[in-house]
Amino acid sequence: MLNYDEEVKKFQPSLEVEDIEGAVYQEDLSDMTDIIREMMEQTK
Repeated sequence: MLNYDEEVKKFQPSLEVEDIEGAVYQEDLSDMTDIIREMMEQTK
């Protein structure tokens, strides 16, 4: 059985939307377009 009091003590809320947006924009994320563009530049 779950001990709900213990589970609530371990609970950590997820990031807020604004926090997630900031974290994502700080990362250098490449999408498929970036990868294809880089491959085309390398073949020139």
